[in-house]
Amino acid sequence: MMEQLIQLDHQLFFAINNGLSNPFFDWLMPFLRNRFFWAPLYLFWIIFFTRNYGRKGFVLVVFLLVTFAITDMLSSGMIKPAIHRLRPCNDVTLKHDVNSIVACGSGFSFPSSHAANHFAIALFLITVFRRKWKWIMALGLGWAFSISLAQVYVGVHFPLDVIAGAVLGCMIGYVTGTIFLTLQTGKQWHPGS
Repeated sequence: MMEQLIQLDHQLFFAINNGLSNPFFDWLMPFLRNRFFWAPLYLFWIIFFTRNYGRKGFVLVVFLLVTFAITDMLSSGMIKPAIHRLRPCNDVTLKHDVNSIVACGSGFSFPSSHAANHFAIALFLITVFRRKWKWIMALGLGWAFSISLAQVYVGVHFPLDVIAGAVLGCMIGYVTGTIFLTLQTGKQWHPGS
């Protein structure tokens, strides 16, 4: 069963990594997965939340950072070292067929920390703001999905890596978002209402 799952994972990886290959994606996907590309968005969030919600916005930013830290520590610091799955671009049985668009990296692959972190942030914001901003679910999930897809496209993760990262991130983002809302109850700030 596990062998069949890995084989399916490899087939899906090559369908994305090789099958979707084109000059536009070769240009776009490295940007989508680059943390510096998204830095202006993160800065905007910090400014937006602190300016519009004051001290409570600062607490929201702290919760976002805690959400990121928990997710990253679990995915990179605990799960990856325990699983030891090689990246597609480092797997000697596959790497000659991998369309590597970016430097491979030396760390392990499962789960994708990019996917985990971005889905955690997305689910945190969706949990907190879903009633106020109806569009945030589609935008947040689409944003996290595009970053995750880029990880597979550039050759640094298998699809199961990003799926596992997405599940982990969604769970953590939902839990921290729910805790945040619970702590805000009765404090005259209900952005999700």
